[in-house]
Amino acid sequence: MNLVGEFPCVIDAKGRFLFPAGLKRQLPEGIEMHFVINRGFEKCLNLYPFPEWKQISDEVNRLNMYVKKNREFVRYFYRGATEVFPDGAYRLLVPKPLLEYSGIKKDLILFAYSNRIELWDRARYEGLLSDEPEDFSFLAEDVMSRKDTPHDGSIS
Repeated sequence: MNLVGEFPCVIDAKGRFLFPAGLKRQLPEGIEMHFVINRGFEKCLNLYPFPEWKQISDEVNRLNMYVKKNREFVRYFYRGATEVFPDGAYRLLVPKPLLEYSGIKKDLILFAYSNRIELWDRARYEGLLSDEPEDFSFLAEDVMSRKDTPHDGSIS
């Protein structure tokens, strides 16, 4: 799956947002509108189409549970993970604890890339983008020249 785009949305008083038509069109034909949302890095949320969540979850479940840092990672990774389905108007409900974790109040940015959609508080997202590295080309060279790193969003 190769999702792409930035989509501004608004969270209503019940914690719902309208799933953008531009993102809906990017989902593979025949895929059910079934997602899992969980905590992401840098205080955002991750929204995964269910087939993608299953693949990532299967990878996480293969970690050696006799290693303490693996157990800690697994607990944090799954903490708050919730299946979500759109209602008849294609609104998705974000669980209140996840909204609190991410600091999302009203204005939301959906940032789609690879196999996931990050949900960001708009002000936090804009702040992140304004903190662009001075030499993006150096960062790109450093990150992209690593041949052993998967570029598909998978965990290795």
